[in-house]
Amino acid sequence: MSVDPAQLDRDHLWHPFTPQRDWCGEEPLVIERAEGSQLIASDGRRYLDGASSLWCNVHGHRHPGIDRAVIEQLGRVAHSTMLGLSHPGAAELAARLVDLAPPGLSRVFYSDSGSTATEIALKMAFQYQQQRDGQEARRTSFVHLRDAYHGDTIGSVSVGGIDLFQATYRPLLFQTHAAEPGDAADLERVLAAHREEIAAVIVEPLVQGAAGMLVHPPGYLRAVRKLCDRFGVLLICDEVATGFGRTGTMFACEQEQVAPDFLCLAKGLTGGYMPLAATLATERVYEGFLGAPEEQRTFFHGHTYTGNPLACAAALASLDAFERERTMLRLQPKIRLLTELLDEIEAMPEVAEVRGRGFMVGIDLGEHDATLRLGDRVTLEARKRGAIIRPLGNVIVLMPPLSISKGDLRRLVEITGESIAAAHDAAYAPAAAIATPAPLPRAA
Repeated sequence: MSVDPAQLDRDHLWHPFTPQRDWCGEEPLVIERAEGSQLIASDGRRYLDGASSLWCNVHGHRHPGIDRAVIEQLGRVAHSTMLGLSHPGAAELAARLVDLAPPGLSRVFYSDSGSTATEIALKMAFQYQQQRDGQEARRTSFVHLRDAYHGDTIGSVSVGGIDLFQATYRPLLFQTHAAEPGDAADLERVLAAHREEIAAVIVEPLVQGAAGMLVHPPGYLRAVRKLCDRFGVLLICDEVATGFGRTGTMFACEQEQVAPDFLCLAKGLTGGYMPLAATLATERVYEGFLGAPEEQRTFFHGHTYTGNPLACAAALASLDAFERERTMLRLQPKIRLLTELLDEIEAMPEVAEVRGRGFMVGIDLGEHDATLRLGDRVTLEARKRGAIIRPLGNVIVLMPPLSISKGDLRRLVEITGESIAAAHDAAYAPAAAIATPAPLPRAA
């Protein structure tokens, strides 16, 4: 008996960030296979993966080296706990991440998502300050940037700055302090006003992704590091979205020669294959947790699938691909091409601004009546033309795999421009201005 996945989806699934009533009223796009930069639906149609399957695919789908590594690991062991045990993949991956990371980061704590990576950094920073001598135990609060996004667990939401993701859960959140993005003077003001209570500052370096690809001015990250040193607070850099080449360097911190106290990684860590995250910390922080068992300085935190061997195998193969295929070197001309192509998009009358760094792009359509759902309209028009992209409100995000060919990159930007024009025309057609807008299918 044949099974209809679309009907099973409507009957049983609950999708993330998706208004389910609208979703259940449409025919879902069911992805069955993938190759390179393309997703293949159950009806055989192919779509350019313009969102890197939510910002995580790096080397393309079905990369032979990563496929082979996961299959070979399956022949050994799929999972064993890291509570009281270790395994070769986790140890080797930790060493390679330390080699790649900014100087001073020497310890790796694994988890399974960007949210948990940042949550772990927050808990480590808090406990580290509590276990120091003197008045450091008073350092119990955090500073974040307005419009920040660090994940969806309670701690990571607490240091977020987007009301849409916070308002409902505000009674559950702990109090934090917000600073204006890109404004070092405002951060200095916040730190000076609360100098004895701040444990750490958390930032997305260079680009705030969920804020609509908000780009910080040159020198800002370096200024943040200096302010943290001056006020004696720790710096957490959340590179879940910006890491592994997205901004044009392996890590965004490199571009301003900043070494944080914590580095949070996920998404592209496994090349977009499997859930795996890592929180890197300095030796100074690590040593703050050392002591006799009765002192209870242990970091009491962990996950069942921490350091999963299959995920570590995928991550190691992804790092091999970066080296063997010279991914970062080959990315540079594609970044230049993308910049040229986006000049034409920015010149469109329907576009207010194009923002981004490297392969992280936000196309801002400006202010529009929310009932028009212009961003959703653009993604649906793009789907008709053979590309999967996602909006952040009225900001269209382009974030393709680093491996995308120049031809596919040209086509992706071309589809995006066509879709913006078509969606704008449909939204502002005379009939649309008179009639009540019909519910639009939601691009989940």
